[in-house]
Amino acid sequence: MLWWIGAGVAVMVAVLAGVADWRRDRRDDLDRVGWVDWRSTQMFALIAAAGCAIIAQHG
Repeated sequence: MLWWIGAGVAVMVAVLAGVADWRRDRRDDLDRVGWVDWRSTQMFALIAAAGCAIIAQHG
C-alpha cells in the first residue's frame, strides 16, 4: 500500500512540474529565470512513479 501512495505522490509532483514548466514557457519577462529545471523534475518524478508502481505490483 505504501508503494502505491508513493506512486501517487510522484505523479502529483510530475503534474505540478508540468504546470510549472508550462507557466515558465509562457512568461512575459524572458529575463526572469527560475532556479528549478521543471522538465528534469517531471522526468524524475515519472520514473519514480513507474518504479513505485512496479514494486507495488510485485509486493
